[in-house]
Amino acid sequence: MNLTKYTHACVRLEKEGNVLVIDPGAFSESEEALEGAGAILVTHEHNDHIDQPVVIAALRKNPALQVYAPAGVAGSLKEDSDIASQVHSVEPGSDFEAAGFSIRTFGGQHAVIHPQIPVVANVGYLVDENVFHPGDSFAVPDGIAVKTLLVPIHAPWSKIGEVVDFVISVRAPKAFPVHDGLLNELGRGVVEGHVTRIGARYGSSYTRLAPRESVEV
Repeated sequence: MNLTKYTHACVRLEKEGNVLVIDPGAFSESEEALEGAGAILVTHEHNDHIDQPVVIAALRKNPALQVYAPAGVAGSLKEDSDIASQVHSVEPGSDFEAAGFSIRTFGGQHAVIHPQIPVVANVGYLVDENVFHPGDSFAVPDGIAVKTLLVPIHAPWSKIGEVVDFVISVRAPKAFPVHDGLLNELGRGVVEGHVTRIGARYGSSYTRLAPRESVEV
């Protein structure tokens, strides 16, 4: 399949004319990413992972478009009765089909930012037994040989050592960045240097993707 990375956490997957978009958030080129999409996967409720007005507009424009998200996100979207039938609530540990892709879910909660900041639900998605998007977590899919890992390389809830540990725990042959919208080039170089060097010792090849850059996975 073809994977296109957009700014920050959004990715677009395409195969055989089918299009699936994960986390079309407010930091990303979400309208562009959603063009022609058949399904949307949302990991959690934060606006850098779902630009709700854009998603609602896309659902209204295309009645065949379906969105899958944790219960809180799904409930918020379903308040708009015009699109309620297109919205589906998902939990960790489920399997389903979306726009011609097979989906498995993992995780359960967002990584802790601070004890005084409430923890929200977060669902990681494994697509076609290949691409894993963890959302805002370092949840490692159990019993799965992930082929392509999307790595949250920078966040208010993580440090470099945790990013590296996540990569070497999953040990996917291919790894690409997500959640990088707040990094400048100096910070990116530091994080990616460690991920590239240490990840390689455990069989993971890390490659930087610029916004709108595509790769076959």
